[in-house]
Amino acid sequence: MLKYLPYDAEFVTGVRAGGPDANGQVAERSVSDGVGNPCRSCLNDVPEGADMLILAARPFPELQPYAETGPIFLCGDACAAWDGAGVPPILTNSPDYLAKAYTADHRILYGSGKVVSGGDLASYAQALLQDPAVAFVDIRSARNNCFQTRIVRDSDSRI
Repeated sequence: MLKYLPYDAEFVTGVRAGGPDANGQVAERSVSDGVGNPCRSCLNDVPEGADMLILAARPFPELQPYAETGPIFLCGDACAAWDGAGVPPILTNSPDYLAKAYTADHRILYGSGKVVSGGDLASYAQALLQDPAVAFVDIRSARNNCFQTRIVRDSDSRI
């Protein structure tokens, strides 16, 4: 069974309160046009006309060569962090995604990176997680390389 994780709640709360993003900057505020603005907390699109934040995120605990940093969106106001079953809505908006497996020390498992169709994403992540060396699978945009979500075995729970 797969679990899709929202972005770290402590980081999200801090950024919403004006704290620094992964680049040490305050998030930019904008208004969602309702298209292509996936919130990494609720894992839904930021609704059209709603306030949203644009910021740098690095879903890794420390700087190291594989710790990619990139832009993400968040709902500007508090939203309920994703805790649903199945594939979250933000992974239904694109025909394909980039999936990469990582080891427990946050290093890419070479050979695991692959652009996968949206319909095959869950089965590819499940196959990667069968390998005991794989701790998690990160999903990114296949077009812009933006972090979308992290997939773990159902017993794991945090980015």
